[in-house]
Amino acid sequence: MKDRKVNIETSCVQGGYSPKSGEPRQIPIVQSTTFKYATSEDMGKLFDLEASGYFYSRLQNPTCDTVAARICELEGGSAAMLTSSGQAANFFAVFNIASAGDHVISSSAIYGGSYNLFAVTMKKMGISFTFVSPDSTEEELNAAFRPNTKAVFGETIANPALNVLDIELFARCAHAHGVPLIIDNTFATPINCRPIEWGADIVTHSTTKYMDGHGSAVGGCIVDSGNFDWMAEADKFPGLCTPDDSYHGITYAEKFGKEGAFITKCTAQLMRDFGCTQSPQSAFLLGLGLESLHVRMERHCENALAVARFLKSHENVSWVRYPGLEGDKYFDLAKKYMPKGTCGVISFGVKGGRAAAEKFMKNLKLGAIETHVADARTCCLHPASATHRQMNDEELVAAGVSSDLVRYSCGIENKDDLIADLKQALETV
Repeated sequence: MKDRKVNIETSCVQGGYSPKSGEPRQIPIVQSTTFKYATSEDMGKLFDLEASGYFYSRLQNPTCDTVAARICELEGGSAAMLTSSGQAANFFAVFNIASAGDHVISSSAIYGGSYNLFAVTMKKMGISFTFVSPDSTEEELNAAFRPNTKAVFGETIANPALNVLDIELFARCAHAHGVPLIIDNTFATPINCRPIEWGADIVTHSTTKYMDGHGSAVGGCIVDSGNFDWMAEADKFPGLCTPDDSYHGITYAEKFGKEGAFITKCTAQLMRDFGCTQSPQSAFLLGLGLESLHVRMERHCENALAVARFLKSHENVSWVRYPGLEGDKYFDLAKKYMPKGTCGVISFGVKGGRAAAEKFMKNLKLGAIETHVADARTCCLHPASATHRQMNDEELVAAGVSSDLVRYSCGIENKDDLIADLKQALETV
């Protein structure tokens, strides 16, 4: 666990940026593709990773790095980087340590886009995935490992199934087999859960969601805990522990240590080659969103709990899943990992199945039908018809997504207005 100099609320507002006398109070937007140097030798040091600095915004940009530093502070990590989307963050986090012929274990209860990335696209790249239940026992998890397993992946709170992952258990199993645990912490945010404190090694985010908070900018982030000893498992991670010919034989784990190797390689190699860059303007908007994250998450959770209790008592609702709700399957696990609250997203079923769910959503006035989730405005989605549309029935069941499931994301409006809107829409079915 990393010590914080200030409380997390203060880090939201001021983390990662301390202007000197006469400098801008707000993070400057460095809207430039390139940077000028006096000599070729100066620039050459940057290309050889012998000096720190900026030469092309496809790799790094001062605005992006400043905002990444704030998220790194919030998560208690050692290094961080922004990406163009949460999808890019998850791809980079896995691909940075796994390549053709390797194997990764993932919870089956994850965002549909992440499942598609792993099960289809990365499979074409020669990386195989085994999907395990988020409720797996230690014995079941251990049975999924292979000699070529390179990582374990899961979500703190699954989107949209809302399973809560037992982070300590997954971390213990991953470390027993000499691989890191990667946790997507998008729904909980570091306000409600800091996975690194529970054993996670890499944390990812779709910053498009609560971190931005206003639906204004797509983005992602990767945070390295700095705790995983890559050199201790050098045979498993040649990309980090053997010379990189594209940088004159640098060995990342030796030169940058366990605190900086992962993010340096991810930036210098993957961002260089794939260019999944977050724009400085988007990073600036993300920085603005982070300033109110701690305030907004409290309201999101307050609204969601009130809505979940209302839905639980309504005759036209067949089931409700919200880990912060008393009696929920994951209530105890949520209290362990997220004692201050979980998230603002609720999953529930409307009696009458898919047709009834679609009619209900059509009649909502405040909850807009969107593929988006987790921002200041309330929205909803029918995942089986949208984000998880590519899955067959068996895969939907494994992901915890039934055909009648409605994902309802509480914004920061007045909870009484949200409940009144839900009530009138439910009366139509």
